Amino acid sequence: MSTSHIQNLLVPFSKIGLGDMGNVKLMNRVDTKFVLTMEQLAELLPLLNEHYHVLEIKKKTVCSYESLYYDNADLDFYHDHHKKRLNRMKIRYRKYLDSDISFLEIKHKFKGRTNKMRIPSSELYTELPKEHVEFIDDSVDLSFTEDLVPSLVNNYKRITLVGKVLPERLTLDIDLSFRKDDEIADLDYLAIAELKQEKVSRKSPFFTLMKERQIRPLRLSKYCMGILQLSNGDDVKYNRFKKKVLKIDKLKPDAA
Repeated sequence: MSTSHIQNLLVPFSKIGLGDMGNVKLMNRVDTKFVLTMEQLAELLPLLNEHYHVLEIKKKTVCSYESLYYDNADLDFYHDHHKKRLNRMKIRYRKYLDSDISFLEIKHKFKGRTNKMRIPSSELYTELPKEHVEFIDDSVDLSFTEDLVPSLVNNYKRITLVGKVLPERLTLDIDLSFRKDDEIADLDYLAIAELKQEKVSRKSPFFTLMKERQIRPLRLSKYCMGILQLSNGDDVKYNRFKKKVLKIDKLKPDAA
């Protein structure tokens, strides 16, 4: 399933600009993720047209992103997620490639809610500048800020849908790839859907479509997926992710 085909399916959607999204910034929110095949996404998009606007930036509805994640040498952020800790975080630079805008972002998850904090950045730094270290220390209680190093680069394209009635955002990430040094892993057969709400509401049209198709939420971040893909499970614990990894593997086009 090509990206151009997905773009064509977005043509009938009503368009919305960044300036129209004030009521759905949702910097403090609840996220619910689903993993789909590209074929499933193509089937769903025409059904979402009635309920969602699509974000358009510079006449583009499919936008390119690059994220540079930071962790320490022991991958504590990854392992906190693996241990299902209620208090965990991710630190990354994110670049909006189409608009050439970058941010340093902290995603702090505590008891099921995600609080996102960010500041503008001129680039994706491979060594944290002093002012960015200070921002991290002022924002969260982290004992190893000085030990943070680049751990993973993630590239993908994103479609952002905005609820016409309910105050929610639905992001659809496609063409996922991960790299570290000379290692590269592609997951271009997948689409990662993430529903962002102030509080969980199963009245969401997208929730309804997922329930009808018996597609259940899958709590596995792109960061963790990338670490697993590049390590092949050799250097990190992943026993608690095994069922999720098997579920993702079954979505491969050549899976038995």
